Amino acid sequence: MTVTSAAFQQAGSIPSKYTCEGSDISPPLKWSGSPAGTKSFALICDDPDAPAGTWVHWVLFNLRAPATELGEKVETSRAVPGGASQGTNSFMKIGYGGPCPPPGKPHRYFFKLYALDTDLALKPGASKQDLLRAMEKHILAHGELMGTYQRKK
Repeated sequence: MTVTSAAFQQAGSIPSKYTCEGSDISPPLKWSGSPAGTKSFALICDDPDAPAGTWVHWVLFNLRAPATELGEKVETSRAVPGGASQGTNSFMKIGYGGPCPPPGKPHRYFFKLYALDTDLALKPGASKQDLLRAMEKHILAHGELMGTYQRKK
């Protein structure tokens, strides 16, 4: 699967609008190439360069197929339009929490999208680890988009 954004290119800089230094809203995402049999999608956004270990910025699941995009500024609520649910990020909040690295080197942010053969029996607020366990043996395909961000202050 191919994942893209109108906001930034693969390996490009994420605009500050989508970070803690801006409006801290989720970027628009589009995807193509989901296989036949896809029932739902799940999304994990994380930063493997965080000083304390991988930092989770977004957990979203049960987005119904045949969806092919998430618009900008997805609500930070347990349930979102389209039937999807959101989990808890490393900020201990529901929904998207934008890049907010310490000053210094740029960090990488991976938006990982999974096509699944089922809807997951997870409750809103689930963690990344809960989602990874629930997705086992249900992933038909996956794709990712990586962007970078370097804190200005």
